[in-house]
Amino acid sequence: MAYKITEECINCGACADECPVSAITEGDATYVIDADACIDCGACAGTCPVGAPVEA
Repeated sequence: MAYKITEECINCGACADECPVSAITEGDATYVIDADACIDCGACAGTCPVGAPVEA
């Protein structure tokens, strides 16, 4: 199950920097996770200061 980024995202980019497969990109309002590329490692959730990445 891939992760998704909630509206809590503050656009800091910490999750994108931590993603080992570069599945996270900057979207219009928040960062976005490509569910097909996500390997469900949780690295993004562990580094996010506001807990925006959650399991989908």
